[in-house]
Amino acid sequence: MRRISHDTYASIFSTVYLGLMVNVMLLVGCAPLVFLLLTTDPAASWPLLLIATPLCGPALVGALTAFRAHGLGEGRVVRAFWAGWRRTAGKALAVGAIVAVVLAIVLVDVRAVSAASWSVVVVPLCATVALLALATSPVALTALAEAPGTPLRVLLSTAAVLAVRRWYLSAVSLLVLAGQAALFVTSPALALGLTAAPALYLIWANARFALRPVLPADATVAAV
Repeated sequence: MRRISHDTYASIFSTVYLGLMVNVMLLVGCAPLVFLLLTTDPAASWPLLLIATPLCGPALVGALTAFRAHGLGEGRVVRAFWAGWRRTAGKALAVGAIVAVVLAIVLVDVRAVSAASWSVVVVPLCATVALLALATSPVALTALAEAPGTPLRVLLSTAAVLAVRRWYLSAVSLLVLAGQAALFVTSPALALGLTAAPALYLIWANARFALRPVLPADATVAAV
């Protein structure tokens, strides 16, 4: 029977360490949103949740930066996370704020027209806009982690185009996001402490694959 090599043990340990530390850093970086989710009724506190959502943008980019650094052989997860956080905080907050505003407008519109006869036209349209915003955000944040110097306008327009063009990857990412949300409802400790990093890693991998055609060697996202 062949013995497991030291390199295999080291690889397994580094991967487990990456996941655990990313979970911890996400919990710290998204503390306001996590606190509201755990202590309030989302159906009643959704405006506060949308206000807190942009604060998670820098933390998400920090996690994506840690994933990228790990793939390049960097073992200092915490350092990579906070380096990505500091380098992209402003643009990540802007991306999060734009997505939150779009979702807020959609929710308000749906609530306003839900009793009207023409809601059968407006509600599907609003749902499509919300799905596009949710599909665009991970691609935009991944592009930000890969190329922090990209202008925000180019970042968002390119991410939106690629999210639609690679719709099958976007669909998988949205399903993973929905599964993570459902798990959080039933078991918050499991969702926050164990599955957050693997779910985010899969979403990051999909977004990074979608970005391959427009991510040249100089690490600046090209406009589509």
